[in-house]
Amino acid sequence: MSTTDVAAVYQTDLPLPGRRQGKVRDIYEVPATAGRPPSLLIVASDRISAFDVVLPSPIPGKGRALTDISSKWFDWVREQNIIADHVISTDPADVPGLSEEDYPSVEGRMVLGRAAQVVPVECVVRGYITGSGWKEYQKTGKVCGIDLPADLQLCDQLPEPIFTPSTKATEGHDENIDFETACTIAGTDVMNRLRDLSLEIYKKGVEFARPRGLILADTKFEFGFALDDNGQPTDELLLIDEILTPDSSRYWPAEDYEPGRDQESFDKQYVRNWLQEICDRGEWDKTPPGPALPEDVIRNSLARYDEARQRLFG
Repeated sequence: MSTTDVAAVYQTDLPLPGRRQGKVRDIYEVPATAGRPPSLLIVASDRISAFDVVLPSPIPGKGRALTDISSKWFDWVREQNIIADHVISTDPADVPGLSEEDYPSVEGRMVLGRAAQVVPVECVVRGYITGSGWKEYQKTGKVCGIDLPADLQLCDQLPEPIFTPSTKATEGHDENIDFETACTIAGTDVMNRLRDLSLEIYKKGVEFARPRGLILADTKFEFGFALDDNGQPTDELLLIDEILTPDSSRYWPAEDYEPGRDQESFDKQYVRNWLQEICDRGEWDKTPPGPALPEDVIRNSLARYDEARQRLFG
């Protein structure tokens, strides 16, 4: 089913405890049952945020597209036998406490996942110099303390992918940190392991995406330690959250790639560009409430997500 064949889901209100609402996802607690440890129901809504503001206009089908991409990548990582992940099911019928009346609001956009104690560091891997990494490089010649060649252009490919962790901000922007600082937050042994895992997944993801016409410029991963039946963390490390989606990664069309300029991307950059234009005209100051999006911006934004999904997985 096409993501555009369903009604937009701006938010959910399910009969489950512990509801939390992020910028895009609604998260519910699913208590432990016989034979199943505590888990979380993660629902990707069609909300979209930009400049840290959740906009009033949904992108119908966006949550389904992102969930589909992430689920297929989780399947792929499992096939590579790299690391275990949090995914239990993507079927609403497997969620205790949901009735059939609840299914339409979560169908195709939910993940029932193992609850975990999240490692409080974003694991970012960069294969190209762009975004906040480019800004830092221009000032210091480094990214997260890593020395880089002196003559890089915007969007140049790096000699080797680099691991550039960041803090996990509850509000506002994450901040880039060096590896040593990450070790003081999460422990040296843990960070060494997460760095190696992140680089391995990224490098293999690049090899998968490139023949399909996509450059995976950078990405971020989250990891956590699975909780036991009593809600206590175990030593079982899991890949959690979403992976290698256009919201957690930067994809560029390979056929148009040219260093020295910004690249077209398959994420919400289309929306950010439109918002920046109205900011430049003095019609918005990047504070809530955000402006409503025109129909063509909504349509073209979803088309970018759907094109990424088609290129990756057909």
